[in-house]
Amino acid sequence: MSVPAAPVADAVATAPVTARRRSGRWVSRLGIGGWVALAVVTVVLLVAALGPLVLSTDPDEVNLSYGYVGPIPGHPLGFDGEGRDLLARLIHGARTALIGPAIVVAVSTVLGTAIALAAAWVGGVFDTVVARVTDAMFAFPGLLLALLAVSLFSPGVTVAAVALSISYTPYTARIVRSAALKERSLPYVAALGVQGFTGGRIVLRHILPNILITVVAVATLSFGYALIDLAALSFTGLGVQPPQSDWGVMVAEGVNGIIAGYPQESLFAGGLIVITVGAVNFLGDRIEATSEVPG
Repeated sequence: MSVPAAPVADAVATAPVTARRRSGRWVSRLGIGGWVALAVVTVVLLVAALGPLVLSTDPDEVNLSYGYVGPIPGHPLGFDGEGRDLLARLIHGARTALIGPAIVVAVSTVLGTAIALAAAWVGGVFDTVVARVTDAMFAFPGLLLALLAVSLFSPGVTVAAVALSISYTPYTARIVRSAALKERSLPYVAALGVQGFTGGRIVLRHILPNILITVVAVATLSFGYALIDLAALSFTGLGVQPPQSDWGVMVAEGVNGIIAGYPQESLFAGGLIVITVGAVNFLGDRIEATSEVPG
């Protein structure tokens, strides 16, 4: 079947422009709340990256004579039950608390997006199989898979991160596949094929840029969920292992302090988890909302 030259030319000329427009203007649509969330996330990331380099206090140094001592000069947040500086542990713990989710998001986003794009482009039986597998894996909670993994192998953030990466991949693939299928059905994709563009070039240079906002939104939301899951594993003793600084570990270790009337450790660490996850999830929601606004 022949395609009129003018519409084909228009579609081919318009496709790259559309990709740039959709992937480049979402930042301006975040709104005040989105910018506040982005600022909070940026501060947390900067603290995790630079805080341990600036703060010279050893977060693991034990001094029992300072157990549950309140703020003093040079130690504005006081000490935990073993006399370790709370501020130092919170700052060093930020890096540990964020590295695991970052690994989960990086692996699941790359794998899930690749699977989704392949399914949307190839279609047919392959797409049906991918859809059924992703639906089936939704019935198996990611946290349960992580618990099984650390039970079979050994407690630690690496094993848990790998297990969560596997469980988060279908979530990413399912959402990105829906966006890719919608993009795949647009006229400009057929026009590019008629002009002789290869499938790989169309997918990577046109379809992927046009759904990049969706990919970023899914990755952002996954980061918040992964942070909660890994913190929960650390709280139960199956994630990051004491005495290493970590927010989930600090919440668990602060339970004794709550009983003794010193809830600072659990409150500070738990508060940072809530604030960070809330900011990340809100930012992800705002990014996802921008993808629904015409470019």
